[in-house]
Amino acid sequence: MHATAYIIGPPDGPGTALTALARQLHFAAVLPFSGLAEAERRMDLTPVCFFLFAAVPDVETLRGVAEAVRFSPSRRIRFSPLIYFADNPSVETIAACINLGFDDIIAMPFAPAQVLPRIERQIGHNLVYYETPGYFGPDRRDRVTAPRRAAESRLGGQFRRLEIVRHARSGIEVLRDDLYMQLDS
Repeated sequence: MHATAYIIGPPDGPGTALTALARQLHFAAVLPFSGLAEAERRMDLTPVCFFLFAAVPDVETLRGVAEAVRFSPSRRIRFSPLIYFADNPSVETIAACINLGFDDIIAMPFAPAQVLPRIERQIGHNLVYYETPGYFGPDRRDRVTAPRRAAESRLGGQFRRLEIVRHARSGIEVLRDDLYMQLDS
């Protein structure tokens, strides 16, 4: 696959297993995450970088990296796929990942034959993203774990709806970028 996989997680245990899995999936490069500046430079070689997060006891510890990616000033970075690999996901873990803007949450087993189609869904398909003051990520309005407040659920306030497609060779293409604003009656 003509993309880079950045592994976020401990250098042993789940991080090591995720690194091995990414290599089996034939990413062009599999690297430990060392900051967004490095990822931005890497995008000149592989225009799409996946951020693969290894299972951790508390998903909130991933907030810093997830928000740095999702709210990066670089469109190349902020539209990058974020995928969490959960050992045994709880509803709370899934909700936290969704609210952080993750593109996918993959639960065990992590066999390449089961993971590859999920990874491939991130490339070459039209995807809808929403941006509100506190959220940037895939359209999650139909999820049971979606936020309840109007401003967070795109039912009220100002939001942007963006339609994108990721191309392995050329990077991110923004197909539509629409701003919506609820007017007071």
